[in-house]
Amino acid sequence: MPSEALDLSRLQPLLPSPLQPAEDGRFARHGVRLLLKRDDLIHPDLSGNKWRKLSPNLRAAAGRPVLTFGGAYSNHLRATAAAGRLLGFPTIGVVRGDELAGRPLNPSLAQCAADGMTLHFVDRTTYRTKADPEVLAGLLSAFGECCVIPEGGSNALAAQGCTELGHELRGRADVVAVACGTGGTLAGLAAGLAPGQRALGIPVLRGGFLGDAVRELQQEAFGGPAGSWSLDERFHFGGYARTTTQLHAFADDFEQRHQLPVERLYVAKLLYALTALAEEGVFPTGTTVAAVVTGRP
Repeated sequence: MPSEALDLSRLQPLLPSPLQPAEDGRFARHGVRLLLKRDDLIHPDLSGNKWRKLSPNLRAAAGRPVLTFGGAYSNHLRATAAAGRLLGFPTIGVVRGDELAGRPLNPSLAQCAADGMTLHFVDRTTYRTKADPEVLAGLLSAFGECCVIPEGGSNALAAQGCTELGHELRGRADVVAVACGTGGTLAGLAAGLAPGQRALGIPVLRGGFLGDAVRELQQEAFGGPAGSWSLDERFHFGGYARTTTQLHAFADDFEQRHQLPVERLYVAKLLYALTALAEEGVFPTGTTVAAVVTGRP
């Protein structure tokens, strides 16, 4: 594989991503300034935290096939498949749920297939053990030597890649908030911020496991704790891929107020959480809060 095939700069990412003020009375009346960090504009196919987490992993893969994991609606699988199409390397997506194998592909998986990804469906019990050496060995035996990237793209390389997000926001906000799935973005963001700044993670999954995941990622990526961060686990709206009419109504209203397309599974939960926290008086008067818009609908 020619080395130039993995020159990600030829994809012309928009970096640093724009930081835009959002005039919103729900924040202003509490003396809080809201900014939107538009990572959704980085690249049309590898937007937001997917660019930041995937790019160091793809450079390390150096053109080898990439095998990774996700559910039926995984943004990570779609971004990996798109990267394979754009940069010319094979991709394999291990998909949770063998019952999906005999059904028509949903639009998300259909896009992965259209981008050239080989889809391999496994039962949910096997998927839960996907990190076990025996399971990985079986996958590598079936598909050959691959670069394995974990579910959601979160590993030490991804966390290191996300430090650049923190660097771009140094001195620009007091609190930087991001919706979290697997914790890689938060781990790197916190490490990249300046002293005195704080990262706030809003988990979109239930279970209370994310704090340990972030600590483990920081240990692997940086050798120990890095930066100041915290989690508020009240705003998952039932768990991953779960939404409510209340959340949709909030997102519709935010779109009208700010002309921002609001992705529902991550970004809407983040923005709802920040609005609620402002109303609760969590942010002192004079605080500037930056919300990381990690993707598009």
